[in-house]
Amino acid sequence: MLKIASWNVNSIRVRLNHLKQWLQDQAIDLVALQETKCEDDKFPLDAIQAIDYQAQWLGQKSYNGVATLSLQTTTSVFKDTPIAQQEQKRFLAVAYHDILIVNIYVPNGQAVGSEKFSYKLSWLTRLLDFISIAQKTYSKIIILGDFNIAPTALDHTSANYIGDDIMKSPQEQAIFQQFIDLGFVDSFRLFNTDAKQYSWWDYRLKAFDKNMGYRIDHILVSKTLVPYCVNCEIDKTPRALAQPSDHAPIILTLEYP
Repeated sequence: MLKIASWNVNSIRVRLNHLKQWLQDQAIDLVALQETKCEDDKFPLDAIQAIDYQAQWLGQKSYNGVATLSLQTTTSVFKDTPIAQQEQKRFLAVAYHDILIVNIYVPNGQAVGSEKFSYKLSWLTRLLDFISIAQKTYSKIIILGDFNIAPTALDHTSANYIGDDIMKSPQEQAIFQQFIDLGFVDSFRLFNTDAKQYSWWDYRLKAFDKNMGYRIDHILVSKTLVPYCVNCEIDKTPRALAQPSDHAPIILTLEYP
């Protein structure tokens, strides 16, 4: 079995003890982390290696940042692509076995129609371009991370408690569909069809206690990987800890050679 996960940790140094315990409890083979909020020279590599994980990372001070931790060596790290070299560190792709693992932290977008919203859509368009090119080399690709998009009405609280349509606008949902149209499958929906299954809850308004959330963290898999998928779940346990990330990790289990 191969367990591949994604988790927006909302600061790897603040959440380091949570992360280490969770990796060991869940026996995760590879995890893509987002919002590490850590400059490259301050990444806690020693602590990660102490629990037998290797790491690739791209970070910046106080904001954004991505890292991919794995028990086995990753290769072909894509740090020189235009999307990776942007000032905002939101993208990291590595090869793991014969699978390209694309770790992303999509911009939030702030508000529909804003300048940041336009940046979000253009960032996703650049990602689509990268994936289209990568498909010429890799037949098996996993795109995972914090998409900041709830794809359907099943994936968000109906009460509009965050103020506008950000993360669930028709424009965002349409560009998410473009990834599906490229030949990807939302692995969570292979095994879970019910509403009110979320991965993010605002710290305010007791949103987690009330389950007022959004499913914005996703693991998309190439159709070639679907036969290997045996489960995909959101693990809410870390979200219930003291001083948690506002996101819960999502775990994909594959029966992979």
